[in-house]
Amino acid sequence: MPSSTTSNPAVGAVRTALAVSGALSLVIGLLILIWPGRTAQVAVGIIAVYVIIAGLVNIAIGLFWRSGWSRLGYLVLGVLFIVAGIFSFANLSATTAWFGVFIGTLVGILWIIEGVVSLTTVGHQSKARAWTIFFAVISILAGVVLLFSPLLGAVTLFLLIGISLVILGVFQIVRAIQFGKAV
Repeated sequence: MPSSTTSNPAVGAVRTALAVSGALSLVIGLLILIWPGRTAQVAVGIIAVYVIIAGLVNIAIGLFWRSGWSRLGYLVLGVLFIVAGIFSFANLSATTAWFGVFIGTLVGILWIIEGVVSLTTVGHQSKARAWTIFFAVISILAGVVLLFSPLLGAVTLFLLIGISLVILGVFQIVRAIQFGKAV
């Protein structure tokens, strides 16, 4: 039975989805690696656009809400969102740096908490005790380092995301080419 699976429309759709996904990952990863600062600013700009749209939506909800504190709350929240979005666009590089520090600090705190929580499970895992302690110590140390240099940590994480996207994008494109071919 020499039937070709590549003529199946579902296979073609999956191949197309894989190829588009891979190409998108590859392009975004390359943008991050080639222009990390500009790419980060674009990402923060997209977030700022979202914040302004969320502000407009909250104002619309406030205008159409019957009355009371909820109406006032939606209106105030909408105005605050719009002001935050405008301030973000007014100095996009400063907002991007602040966002990097925020993300770096947040990840640092989360890694410290993760390490501490892992240490609380040491008594429950007899075979993984040494690995749990090792993981917890590394997690806590990495979190502390990140707290002392959150912007550098955020930039490093951003570049690692770029590298990952390039690698995954290439693999996804290869998958698209190979998908549905007979073995």
